[in-house]
Amino acid sequence: MEGAGSRERQAREYLEKHRIMELLNHLTSVLLFFRPEKPRDYLITLLERLRIAKETGIAFPFFMDNSNIVAMFEMMDSAGRGAISFVQYKEALKTLGLCTADEVLKGEGHIVTLDQFRDEVNKRTLEICEKTMGRDSGSYQTATGLLLLR
Repeated sequence: MEGAGSRERQAREYLEKHRIMELLNHLTSVLLFFRPEKPRDYLITLLERLRIAKETGIAFPFFMDNSNIVAMFEMMDSAGRGAISFVQYKEALKTLGLCTADEVLKGEGHIVTLDQFRDEVNKRTLEICEKTMGRDSGSYQTATGLLLLR
């Protein structure tokens, strides 16, 4: 009987040490939130992005594809005007980890369209990927392919 208890304890310690349950809970939550048409492919992409982030030391907050960028934009553009305010734009970039609170952005007072928003997210994502180039060019190539939100 003690053998089974020991195996259960070892299994629990292993899961805790490697934070497996946290990872599975996160993956499940993301999967249920976004409900992609190809869940296995989506999970593989998420895990690949986590691997890249771990290898490069840069946390990629981009668990989003183009449809998620559009959805984020549409939430900010609740009136359906086809544009968001500059303040909303800057807050969205900060939320995505693509802009610091004290960064000065050009265009203060202007409105931002979906295309402008998507282009800026892509540009800033590429800049982050380029910073990883010196550390691991293979990861750079993979990150660039995975993270550009076209």
